[in-house]
Amino acid sequence: MRFGPVPVAEAAGAVAAHGVQAQAEGGEAVVVRKGDTVSAAQAAALARAGVRAVVVARLEPGDVGENAAARRLAEAVAGPGLWIERAFTGRANLFAAAAGMLLVDAEAVERVNAVDERLTLATLPPFRAVAENEMVGTVKVIPFAVEGDVLGRAVDAVGAPALRVAPYRARRVGVVSTLLPGLKPSVVAKTLRVLEDRLQPTGSSVAAEERVPHEAAAVAGALQRMAPDHDLLIVYGASAIADRRDVIPAGVERAGGIVDHLGMPVDPGNLLMMGRIGDVPVLGAPGCARSPKENGFDWVLQRLLADVPVTGADIRRLGAGGLLMEIVSRPQPRDGAPRGGPAEDGP
Repeated sequence: MRFGPVPVAEAAGAVAAHGVQAQAEGGEAVVVRKGDTVSAAQAAALARAGVRAVVVARLEPGDVGENAAARRLAEAVAGPGLWIERAFTGRANLFAAAAGMLLVDAEAVERVNAVDERLTLATLPPFRAVAENEMVGTVKVIPFAVEGDVLGRAVDAVGAPALRVAPYRARRVGVVSTLLPGLKPSVVAKTLRVLEDRLQPTGSSVAAEERVPHEAAAVAGALQRMAPDHDLLIVYGASAIADRRDVIPAGVERAGGIVDHLGMPVDPGNLLMMGRIGDVPVLGAPGCARSPKENGFDWVLQRLLADVPVTGADIRRLGAGGLLMEIVSRPQPRDGAPRGGPAEDGP
């Protein structure tokens, strides 16, 4: 692509690199917008207005225009669950076709961006919960055209599609709340309302709930009753889980289940438990899950509702970026740490 100023008489057929506005003596106004292909009439009108030169871009053999290039790269990047907006000004935006979880091949994104500075790809963070028609990525071609072989290298660098949205699948969720003296019924009721609000965008709902004493045997009994008829089980403890031998993990194991992981490097959310009874996932919710504010519980819950596998190794990788905003309702907020020493870790 050739780029630079040319005499206005030679501008017809080229792409205007900058907008131009001029007015001839007789009051004739001419406007050429950035990115427009300059017509012969516009070039003549600019000349009559006294414009001597304009900055333009001229495509050469083998070049691909910005919009066609952006579209082609976006099509290579987009996987299932996405749609692509019409390319404009060298930009092609990608959108979620349904609510779900955005899955990103970060290495593929880096490979694309390493091919040439003129081709760029940006996305939302991996494992981001997205709404239907939310923009999740954008391809931007910086100049007005790029060589076909450069575009080809970028397309090849993608490999398999780098972006896809795993849609949510409606689940029947069973909830067990354990009770201790001092835990108000209103707290349990509010917790259920907060959970319903979390589930609403995913199409899932609380199908049943039980309230039992904060004892392993009682937890086990409730889980055994619920497991056959539910797709996901969540246990809200009256007291936070402090150890694998604590009430909720012990209850999962007494019910014939397995505790796969306890704890996560996300704060708030450190005291989350993940287990299963047969094929039914069981989450031991940290205390911060009673709050509607984002916390580590959301990250795991959303993956499960989108059929995205979650392992202990997946949870351990959440530390970078895992320090979230403080939740005022936490028993021991970080802001309350005495000077000279850290606050005790809360749920």
